Amino acid sequence: MEWFYTCCCVYLLAAFVSDIRSMKIPNRLTLPVTLAGATAHLAWGGWEGMVFSAAGFAAGFGMLFLMYVIGAVGAGDVKLFGGIGAWTGFSFGVHVVIYSILYAGVIGIIILLFRRDGAQRFRTVIFNLFGFFKLGSLTLVSQEKSLKFPFMLAVLPGFISSWIYMTT
Repeated sequence: MEWFYTCCCVYLLAAFVSDIRSMKIPNRLTLPVTLAGATAHLAWGGWEGMVFSAAGFAAGFGMLFLMYVIGAVGAGDVKLFGGIGAWTGFSFGVHVVIYSILYAGVIGIIILLFRRDGAQRFRTVIFNLFGFFKLGSLTLVSQEKSLKFPFMLAVLPGFISSWIYMTT
């Protein structure tokens, strides 16, 4: 079973390079690797392996699709997490999503603090949070240019953290 995680790690390294270079994760990477994960589980675990892979795919794809709907990630990230889940299953896939979101938050705060307009952006975030708790309204996407970075900067450490957590 350990080699499934190793195959997934190779997949993530390829996605990492692509995302850093172009801020895109192409379908020619995500779709074949996802199908390979499902096929490998079917071959080694039969229908039980296929259900394991399908549940992982649904968890990763579904959770990231919700983030895509609100504009937090791109479509390539959604398919990437479907592939991660197809290789690693439901539990591991959920852990990768959670760790990746936490790492993305830390990276976002660091970038925010070191930008010239960081203080203004920080005030805007605080004001929006205050408005949410006081009035129940939250502006998810502001009119100004949003802060963007390759999500793979958070996914790779999220995967490694999940691997360490799940195997120790």
